[in-house]
Amino acid sequence: MSDPRALHPSLRKHLAFTLWSGIAFLCLFSLLRLSLFIYNRELIGATPAAAFFEAFGNGLRFDLRATAWILAPLLLALSSVQTMSIRLAMRIWLTGCAALVILLGVIELDFYREFHQRLNNLVFQYMKEDPGTVMSMLWHGFPVLRLLLGWAVAAWVFYWVLAKIDQSTRPASDSIPGGRLRVATLLVCLVLAALAVRGTLRHGPPMRWGDAFTTDSMFANQLGLNGTLTLIDAARVHFSDHRANAWALSMPAEKAQDIVREMLLTPHDKLVDADQAAARRDFTPPGDKILPVRNVVVILLESFAGHHVGALGAEGEITPYFDALSKEGVLFTRFFSNGTHTHQGMFATMACFPNLPGFEYLMQMPEGGHRFSGLPQLLSTRHFEDVYVYNGDFAWDNQLGFFGNQGMTNFVGRHDFVNPVFTDPTWGVSDQDMFARATEELDKLAARGEPFYALLQSLSNHTPYAMPEKLPVERVTGRGSLDEHLTAMRYSDWALGQFFEKAKASSYYKNTLFVVVGDHGFGSGEQLTEMDLFRFNVPLLLIAPGIQEKFGQTRDTVGSQVDVVPTIMGRLKGQTRHQCWGRDLLSLPTDGSDAGFAIIKPSGSDQTAAIVSGGRILVKPKEAKVRLYDYRLGHTPKVDLVESAEDMPALQEKLEAFIQTATKSLMENTAGAESGQ
Repeated sequence: MSDPRALHPSLRKHLAFTLWSGIAFLCLFSLLRLSLFIYNRELIGATPAAAFFEAFGNGLRFDLRATAWILAPLLLALSSVQTMSIRLAMRIWLTGCAALVILLGVIELDFYREFHQRLNNLVFQYMKEDPGTVMSMLWHGFPVLRLLLGWAVAAWVFYWVLAKIDQSTRPASDSIPGGRLRVATLLVCLVLAALAVRGTLRHGPPMRWGDAFTTDSMFANQLGLNGTLTLIDAARVHFSDHRANAWALSMPAEKAQDIVREMLLTPHDKLVDADQAAARRDFTPPGDKILPVRNVVVILLESFAGHHVGALGAEGEITPYFDALSKEGVLFTRFFSNGTHTHQGMFATMACFPNLPGFEYLMQMPEGGHRFSGLPQLLSTRHFEDVYVYNGDFAWDNQLGFFGNQGMTNFVGRHDFVNPVFTDPTWGVSDQDMFARATEELDKLAARGEPFYALLQSLSNHTPYAMPEKLPVERVTGRGSLDEHLTAMRYSDWALGQFFEKAKASSYYKNTLFVVVGDHGFGSGEQLTEMDLFRFNVPLLLIAPGIQEKFGQTRDTVGSQVDVVPTIMGRLKGQTRHQCWGRDLLSLPTDGSDAGFAIIKPSGSDQTAAIVSGGRILVKPKEAKVRLYDYRLGHTPKVDLVESAEDMPALQEKLEAFIQTATKSLMENTAGAESGQ
């Protein structure tokens, strides 16, 4: 039995067909990994070659897991003489699997370039959106025909390889192997397949994505994963109850709540409804922190990554208009988005609620129907008028439903623009059209004499980049795959500058607080920690009369989008009852005793979350080892792994308490400004 030659010829030939088919799949997975490596080679940076050899070695283990699942029908065929003989059906099955694997590999080339993540439930989330918009984005943003042609050729080549394997492993006769021999062989093969599926001989759970994170390079670690498996895992999470994907309780609820209250409450807050809500409080802004403003304009800039903002240390003159504006207001140098997609930036900024594991798509979930204590609610009770101006369709991400439920009443979207300068077939009008219409809408509101607030959301800096053919700015060159993205960012910056030029000549400018913030960043040639900080670091700029005299020109306090609403309310007169999951950043002490904090989490099925505090970031996957880093942003970004530190347990406890308490409040519908909302 130990000698393969002793096996029956038909049995031996079937095992040979199975073995060579498995080798073909392992080669296929390795070629797809190599393609991903070459296509995204700009991310190699200073990573040594040894790290990538290690990544390919790790990847082979994950590929073996996927291959074992694919070969399962061939192994089970050992139980029946008839099924062993239907080679055509086996080839069709294997070719279908290969075609799917290749298609996913082709998709992943640009998916990884855009998100710096292997395939995850963002794929399914996009499939749930408007199919016309998604197909238009793909068609106009990527070389679809070339990619499909490459996919078809690769699938045909694999089918040809299988045909050759089939031809060389056909038994010479139709003799039937003995039943006992087949059963014994089947059992041995199933044991080997089970070991391959586990991917490890250790006691406990099978191999997980954390087993690929063995180097200091995030790119190399991600290469070690298998995109097909990560998508399957994402499907399991996506199509399960989203509440089941929340983090498990890590401490008693009372303890977690106490920690959160200590994190959020300041001397200017008075806790109310303590037995019903975690952090509902009455906030009275300090008298010397109030500004002479009566209007609020929030500008949410698409993909406005801090890593490419000149005022934050970037080179290349990508954002000259923003850079000039930053000299007129207060610029936060260590500010972060709570997520890595626009919808998370929207609800974090305007509803001041964080991006939580299991609730990444809050605006489209049942819990998104709750009333939060965000800007629409807080200012509508003060009888502020409102307007939301956006390039695109408000049906996307359920913006109309979500913000309408929160209290906004006036929406100007894609179909409300007349004779725009440019209309992108996918998303809508250009940023210069959006800002021009915003100027008109704000002038109308100002003419009525009532206080108002507005949300202006840009879109041109999103693939496939909605820009006029004749640009008012010079195109970016020499930055490789980022050329088009940075050109769109430069164009969006120009449109922002044109808006402020007109706003400064308006009647409302002298009594308006302008809040300019990025919705999220985007990937660059280097990843800072497994959280990829460049995708979270965005600028926050506050412009208002007298703001620099009171608060200076820059602040190093760490903050995130959930801090925007409390910071706005801190500039207005009067007491506010709210339950924001952030704080008034401009009322925090400047003596270094409070460095601020930010709780961040990427989009998709990755349940990793992190807390940024001062110059450190603690990263905690849902089920993996916690890592602590020192980080530095700006002109010379850098991270260093901290093996041990006194503040590490406290940071982890704060992160877990914050997520646990916020999740509990959301699920129990107690996260609003008032009881019963």
